[in-house]
Amino acid sequence: MATEFVVDKRNARRTFGKAADGYDAAAVLQHEIGQRMLDRLDYVKLQPKRILDIGCGTGVAADKLLRRYPGSEVLALDFALPMLAHARRRGRWLRRPRCVCGDLDALPLASQSVDLVFSSSALQWSADPAHAIAEMHRVLRPGGLLMFSSFGPDTLFELRAAWGEVDGHAHVHGFVDMHDYGDMLLAAGMADPVMDAERIRLTYADTRSLMRDLKAIGANNAASDRPRGLTGRAQLTAFARAYEGFRDADGRLPATYEVVYGHAWAVEQRRQGNEVLISPEVLKRS
Repeated sequence: MATEFVVDKRNARRTFGKAADGYDAAAVLQHEIGQRMLDRLDYVKLQPKRILDIGCGTGVAADKLLRRYPGSEVLALDFALPMLAHARRRGRWLRRPRCVCGDLDALPLASQSVDLVFSSSALQWSADPAHAIAEMHRVLRPGGLLMFSSFGPDTLFELRAAWGEVDGHAHVHGFVDMHDYGDMLLAAGMADPVMDAERIRLTYADTRSLMRDLKAIGANNAASDRPRGLTGRAQLTAFARAYEGFRDADGRLPATYEVVYGHAWAVEQRRQGNEVLISPEVLKRS
């Protein structure tokens, strides 16, 4: 289940900070995934008093969560301060999210303090996803819901294959498999985990447009062993040539995203020796 890909968190925070001003115009896919997650809440019986939006970005989903649950308090958390500056300006006065600059790998919240953890397209930036999920469980009250989306290993497989013909460096993020996320939910002690995935394909006229979009949303290469310095013209030309093999019948270059969705319920836990005991009462669903 472990991956050799190691996230350079400092670099990821910096690139997302730089992308904040133009993020909403470029993050069409991310906003669509967030809306699909919000739509899934229509089928959940939950009236949360406090909601935590992890990886809130510019606050689009946080604002919609406030509108969906008008009596709730929404905490919008992101590790890039410039993103939070945009989130603070979104919404109506007195009905804006409370912004928190923090890391999903070490949530700065008390245990059992929120009723819904909502995290769209953020978990892939964790340096330790299993620990991050355990943290999300920690801050949830018994009976609370964790709902998240991330990206699976087939994401940007065209980009990975094209760079693979140029050099041996990691140019694409190391994404976690859907089934591994499910195992992490179980290992964290959460109840009734459900995982599913879908593929969404974006198309571009050329590789320059694709790379420009990735840069605009801050989704740069965050591998700790990524190549340093500028990529040479010869490498870029070879990369573009290799990517041409994926051009479709309409003359467009595809970029495929494997979108992974997951949710699970928080349970009351008490520890006895080395065993974690779970109350069966909190597993009941009305």
